[in-house]
Amino acid sequence: MTTVALFGAGGKMGVRLSKNLANSDFTTRHVEVSEAGRQRLKAETGLDCVETEQALDGADVVVLAVPDTVIGKVAATLVPQLAPGTMVVILDAAAPFAGHLPKRSDITYFVTHPCHPPIFNNETTEAGRKDYFGGIAAQQGVVNALMQGPEDHYDLGERVARAIYAPVARSYRVTVEQMALLEPGLSETVCASLLAVMREAMDEVVAQGVSYDCARDFLLGHMNILGAVIFDEIEGQFSDACNKAIEFGKPMLMRDDWKRVFEPAEIAASIERIT
Repeated sequence: MTTVALFGAGGKMGVRLSKNLANSDFTTRHVEVSEAGRQRLKAETGLDCVETEQALDGADVVVLAVPDTVIGKVAATLVPQLAPGTMVVILDAAAPFAGHLPKRSDITYFVTHPCHPPIFNNETTEAGRKDYFGGIAAQQGVVNALMQGPEDHYDLGERVARAIYAPVARSYRVTVEQMALLEPGLSETVCASLLAVMREAMDEVVAQGVSYDCARDFLLGHMNILGAVIFDEIEGQFSDACNKAIEFGKPMLMRDDWKRVFEPAEIAASIERIT
């Protein structure tokens, strides 16, 4: 049996992972420093925590389910205690990209992150349709990067990823640098920002007299059909009026050089702010 030591097991993400690991073929040891987290884990899963030394003794994989801002500090404490060949799994590319992981050539660093369930899906159950985050009932993709370590460790890391983010429909291998392009670049700097602007636009329409329900229905409905065409979910094309609105709308909303958010220096600056 492969033994996993899960650090941060009582946090929001840690509890999610604990529940999924309980349904896997991994033996899991749970570590949580806060009493509130220990109580949360016990209340939601029935699982108990162990001390760090016990968790690390013979562990094959160490999963760090802790915030980006403290990964460097936690890793600096744990990594020197690991046996050669141990795999350390990090759940976001920010800290690895920023160089916050201790240098040690005889262990493996594996980075994995969920895509989250897509807007366009084939979920047939109510639980699946309501699982917006993933890891409960809805199928999702995952992205993985073998940052360092032997090539045959990739399969182990991917098995861990599929377990903690289950149910997983698709798995993609990327580099740490590519994962940083995906997040924070694509998902947060671009997508989250534009969605926030769309919400502000909806609020402005409401402020000018359209009811909230009407504006929300109209916007989300158009997001659905326009998104299906733009992202190749269906074949279709926009009307001449829509294309003309896009032609004149983009310059009003977007800077000409907005794609510089994907330049290495901009990605690095964004990650520095995060970490």
